[in-house]
Amino acid sequence: MELVKKLHLKRPLVFFDLETTGTKVGVDRIVEMAMVKLMPDGTVVRKPEQTGKTHRILVNPEMPIPKEVSEIHGITDDKVENAPTFKEISKTIYNFVNGCDLAGYNSDRFDIPLLVEELLRAEIAFDFKDIKTVDVQTIFCLLYTSPSPRDATLSRMPSSA
Repeated sequence: MELVKKLHLKRPLVFFDLETTGTKVGVDRIVEMAMVKLMPDGTVVRKPEQTGKTHRILVNPEMPIPKEVSEIHGITDDKVENAPTFKEISKTIYNFVNGCDLAGYNSDRFDIPLLVEELLRAEIAFDFKDIKTVDVQTIFCLLYTSPSPRDATLSRMPSSA
């Protein structure tokens, strides 16, 4: 955990990833979540916390998962039919991320807005005004794409040779 301490975190940082029923933030629902919290002292907390379990939470989206989406992430209706709904786990999720900064891949454009939508549907208002975010996709694009916003080629990608 020495590596975590080198980050000099001022507050906890939650890395999370969502699998969903689609890509429409206001319509689609979460079917799986994975979360890891890095504490400023270097401690790592995973959700769920059960020893020996994979660190993912299946969620019943209360709507069908389109076949083409299941083919991408491998989660089908039958895998989530007995899982809790987001509303049933929303307070636990809120308590896990409250007071933390958030990080992920494409999280600023998709995961965070979709998480906010799910929390709102569960009647939990989540105040994001003081939250900092780390979006790895944004960092990658800033480091390795052309300076022109119209040219998204990986022109400055370092060679592996």
